[in-house]
Amino acid sequence: MKKILTLLLAIISLNLNAQEIEHYFQQIRNNPAKLAAFFAQMPKGGDLHHHYSGSVYAESYIKWVIEKNYFINKKTLQVAVKIPDNDIMWKSFSELRNSGKLDSIKFVLIQKWSIKDYNQVSYPSDRLFFEAFGNFDIASQLNVDSGLLEIKARAKAEHVSYIETILSPISNPINKIKTGADFDAKLEQLQLIQDSTETQKLLFKSYDQLKNQDMVQAANQFCTSTSRLHNSLGVDDSLFTMRYQTSVLRFETPMNFFTSLILAFEAANRSSLIVGVNIIAPENNEVSMRDYWLQMQMFRFCHKIYPKVKYSMHAGELCLGMVKPEDLTWHISSAIYDAGAMRIGHGLDIPYENHSYNLLKYMHKKHIPVEINLSSNEFILKIKGANHPITLYKQFGVPILICTDDAGVLRTNLTEQYVLVATRYPEFSYNDIKTIVYNSIYYSFIKEASVRKKLTADLDRDYRCFEKEVLSDR
Repeated sequence: MKKILTLLLAIISLNLNAQEIEHYFQQIRNNPAKLAAFFAQMPKGGDLHHHYSGSVYAESYIKWVIEKNYFINKKTLQVAVKIPDNDIMWKSFSELRNSGKLDSIKFVLIQKWSIKDYNQVSYPSDRLFFEAFGNFDIASQLNVDSGLLEIKARAKAEHVSYIETILSPISNPINKIKTGADFDAKLEQLQLIQDSTETQKLLFKSYDQLKNQDMVQAANQFCTSTSRLHNSLGVDDSLFTMRYQTSVLRFETPMNFFTSLILAFEAANRSSLIVGVNIIAPENNEVSMRDYWLQMQMFRFCHKIYPKVKYSMHAGELCLGMVKPEDLTWHISSAIYDAGAMRIGHGLDIPYENHSYNLLKYMHKKHIPVEINLSSNEFILKIKGANHPITLYKQFGVPILICTDDAGVLRTNLTEQYVLVATRYPEFSYNDIKTIVYNSIYYSFIKEASVRKKLTADLDRDYRCFEKEVLSDR
């Protein structure tokens, strides 16, 4: 009887604490400064929609190319390892320093390699965002060890305990396949009539030829290099864990895309650190739009060959006016129904999807979460506030994840994303937000049950400390 009474008192105390924290949260939810302080200290679990190259801040990339004394074109601001064709417009960073022009160049590079000081007028925001990756491409290949440690340190500072970051695609060892052009033509014809049965047969025939080449070696090398880097840096510690997704580029030719996808799945199938596969590049790109159905069929095929490999899908990162209205009606559903995506990244055009209510119900039933990236969606597509479908997902009980996308390019962090949720969407209570945090561990692609269990236990502990501190400091 005494044990039962003690348990009841503990339950009552927890309920009272929850009510008090909810009351305090409602008091401050219209005060961004107080919310920032609140969420900066709140345990935030994981960030599951996260690109490595877009998450390192431009200042770091600039520092690294200066240390390497690379060259920069003073007109285009393109950076290169060597001067192309003795062009007089190219200067080394040491020359710029000696002439006193380095600081001004650094200032402009930050603006070109991120959204800093963007005035919302002079250049299309989506182009500025995606072109930034090409602008700092050479820099992002430098000092990956320093980049990972920067991301880790920043995450720990704001109480993020897990990151699932998307690395660069695996280098494809097969530059040209004898039957590549022939397969491209056949696949494109099948796409025109959307014959999934014949497409799957043709993909299997292609895979049968590909699997005998040196793809396994390339996948193994990628796994080995990732593991060596991860372990040598001591990325995982008692307070933080990182895992990796590999990716494929939407704009490749059909056979190159398929080869790259097989490589990505092969690597994810072989490593405990590489936990998933993703698809990247602008979804409204001409090739991305033309080959979308075909690429979903390729994911479907790979799932049959590698049933244990998980994958998330950038899908529905489109809006009215960006593409034709009919192109907004099927990308998310195809990613889920055709490709079998385990998570959806962005999912912005869900209101325009054919039979969107049925799709939302299906996502709820099958526990397919959506990765919400509020700052990214606002900057790239100008979708924010009531125009954002986050509340539509909530209405249908779709699991929600709050993520940063590309914190370095967007000059943001996970704390700000939660501030935006609280200030813009009163439908989300503190308990809803806490559920989202736990979602970030539950719906992660972590392979080791022990790691997932530890991260969840750590969240329990950290929330007890956080909530106690909040109540004591009010």
